[in-house]
Amino acid sequence: MPLLTLFTAPKPFTDSHIRMVQCNMLRNWQVLGEDVNVVVIGDEPGIAEHCQELGITHLPNVRCNDVGTPLISSIFELAREVSDTPLLTYANADILFLPELLDAARNLAEVKEHFLAVGQRYDMDIDAPIEFDRDWDQALLSRIRKEGVLHRRTGSDYFVFPRESFQDIPDFAVGRAGWDNWMIFRARWQGWPVIDLSEAVTVVHQNHDYSHLPGGVVHYYQPETSVNVRLAGGRRTIFTLQDVTHALKFDGLQKKHLDWHGFWREVEIFPLVRLHSHLLGWLFFALFHPVKAFNMVRGWVSYKVKRLKRRGDE
Repeated sequence: MPLLTLFTAPKPFTDSHIRMVQCNMLRNWQVLGEDVNVVVIGDEPGIAEHCQELGITHLPNVRCNDVGTPLISSIFELAREVSDTPLLTYANADILFLPELLDAARNLAEVKEHFLAVGQRYDMDIDAPIEFDRDWDQALLSRIRKEGVLHRRTGSDYFVFPRESFQDIPDFAVGRAGWDNWMIFRARWQGWPVIDLSEAVTVVHQNHDYSHLPGGVVHYYQPETSVNVRLAGGRRTIFTLQDVTHALKFDGLQKKHLDWHGFWREVEIFPLVRLHSHLLGWLFFALFHPVKAFNMVRGWVSYKVKRLKRRGDE
C-alpha cells in the first residue's frame, strides 16, 4: 500500500505556461514512485485529458462556491474518500518535490496520531518541460542550488498530515489567501505538533503570473480572500512558519528552539492557542502591536460609519 496520497486542484490548462507548469507537476509526482498515490481534483478545462493521458486518478465532482471556485473542504474530503494511505499531502499545482519527501513521510509516520507538517519552498523560473529521466532529482537539485530563491517563511504551499486530521474544514476557496494560514493555526489550536520540513524536504515552486485570476489580480487582493479570512476566524488566525513547534532535521525530529523573538511570539499567541480565547488573543495582539491594533480599529470604525451613511442616504 502507498505511504501517502498527493492531491491537488489545478488551474485550467488553457494558458500555455500554466499548462507546462502543471504538466511538470503531474509527471514529477508520478516519478516519486509506488509509495505515492496521486489524485487530481476538479473539472477545470484540460484536467480530465491530462489525467487520462498519464493514468492519474481524477475526481471532477468537487463542490464550488457561488463564483465557481473549488472549496478546500470538498477537495480534502474527496482525497480522503478515494485513498486509504496513512498520510495525506495537499500541494499547490505548481509544486515539485524531490524524493526526500518520502524519507520525511516515513519519519512522520512515527509521530503521534495528529500533526501538521509544512515547509519553505524555492522559487524558480521554469520555462520548459522538465525531463524526469534517470538522475532527474540530482539534475533538479543542482539547478535549485544555482537558480532557486528561498521564499520567505510566510507562504505554505504543501501540507502533510495523517488522514484522521483536518476532517472539519470551513468552505475556503482554493487558490486564495488565508486558508493555508488557518491550517497552521488550527493545528496549534488543537495542540498538535506543527513540524517544519524545510531542512529535510526540498520543494520547488514554479513561478507564474496571475492572469488566470479575475482581473489578473494577485490572490491576496481577491474578494474571496476576505471571505477566507472571515471563515478562518479573522486576522488573528494568520499563522505562518514562524509558529511551528518542531522541525524535522536530518538527525530526526526536534522541538523548536525559541530565540527571543520566538519566545515573545509564543507569549502573544498563548491565550489564543492554549486558552482558546479570541478576545484575549486580540487583547494580547493589541498589547504587542499597539500601532497596528489602533489602525485596525480606526479602519473598522471608518468602515462602519460609511455603511451607516450609505444606509441613511438610501
